[in-house]
Amino acid sequence: MSAPTLTRPSGARTIDELLEEARARLDRVTPQEAATRIARGAVLVDIRPAAQRAREGEVPGALAVERNVLEWRFDPASDARLPEATGYDVDVIVLCSEGYTSSLAADALRSLGLSRATDVVGGFLAWAAAGLPTRGTPGRVTAPPGPSGSRSASGRSGPGAPASAGCWPGGARRS
Repeated sequence: MSAPTLTRPSGARTIDELLEEARARLDRVTPQEAATRIARGAVLVDIRPAAQRAREGEVPGALAVERNVLEWRFDPASDARLPEATGYDVDVIVLCSEGYTSSLAADALRSLGLSRATDVVGGFLAWAAAGLPTRGTPGRVTAPPGPSGSRSASGRSGPGAPASAGCWPGGARRS
């Protein structure tokens, strides 16, 4: 059986093109740069699904907001916004597993007017590899569980919210 022939509609772009365009609009940060910004008040937002966070581990203090509700939670004009969405100048750093979905998510926040939104190059896996604090990472705990742990903010979603995408679907590519 042969593969179907696909003709791309005029104006359609591939996911690689969308990712390249999104990243061109971002000032992406390394895990170390993210940690410095967080220490100065930036909000680290982990968009991985709960099952992925449980499997890979978490960054203590990160705000867990699954991808399918992110824009509703951080749009300062949304009735479903979080208390952290105090305005358009919030320093939001988005984290996924490997730094793919987070680039698209951070670009979506920038489209809402959050001009300081960005993401972590390499995602959670790069954060953990850099030796930065994690909790629940298989075979490694560098921060105690407790009040400084991840906070969840998933809750209700807005109309037309896209399905949760997790991070890189194949798990094989690296940023």
